[in-house]
Amino acid sequence: MKRQLLYFAIPAILLSGCAELSTLMQSVPVDAPLSEAEVAEGLKEALITGSKNSSSILSAVDGYYGDKLVKILLPEEAAVIIDNIAKIPGGDKLVEDVVLSINRAAEDAAKEVAPIFINSIKQMTINDAFGILNGADNAATKYLINTTRTDLYNLYKPKIRQSTEKDVLGSVSAKDSWEALTGKWNIFANSIAGKFAGVSPVNIDLDDYLTNKALDGMFLKVQDEEKKIRQNVSARITPLLKKVFGSLDS
Repeated sequence: MKRQLLYFAIPAILLSGCAELSTLMQSVPVDAPLSEAEVAEGLKEALITGSKNSSSILSAVDGYYGDKLVKILLPEEAAVIIDNIAKIPGGDKLVEDVVLSINRAAEDAAKEVAPIFINSIKQMTINDAFGILNGADNAATKYLINTTRTDLYNLYKPKIRQSTEKDVLGSVSAKDSWEALTGKWNIFANSIAGKFAGVSPVNIDLDDYLTNKALDGMFLKVQDEEKKIRQNVSARITPLLKKVFGSLDS
């Protein structure tokens, strides 16, 4: 029974303050026997709600740009560009405009993440659920990474491309800004002066880079919420959670 109770408690992962979860968990007595099917359905419902919440957080204005933990910066390969552009008047603003643009694109695309998570969660088996229960503090996150990353990439990248081609700053898109930045640099890098200086062109697929960074940020948020319910007493928002996870603390 303790194993079943623990298993039922896991749906709270990712769901700080979720009214639906509170109603679900409070409606079931702590000592009531639960079938594996009921437990699995409870877990799926909670994870679905959690994935929607994660998507909502990052799709908000400044969801990426305003959070230093997930803010998408220019690729490391662009460091030499940033260093040199910063030396000219208005250079810093040009770079920051590009950063803002790509983060706005990620925020726009994040609106489409939840359905992909939901499809994976609906395929979850009893064994998957027990693996999450008995796993590390990021077991649920790893499950979602393993089962959704490829689909998220394949289905998310076209939306990223759509977003980077959308005008987000006046009549300029993120892709326009990036190509203007790298284009000017590459002209110099490919010139005699650039070759003499020993610099190299920057050829980065912005959509690929942005998609991967956006997904990294999404999974980081998912992991943070998972650890919170497992480790933080104040995050155990129902009597059942307090009882079950409290027994693990001793």
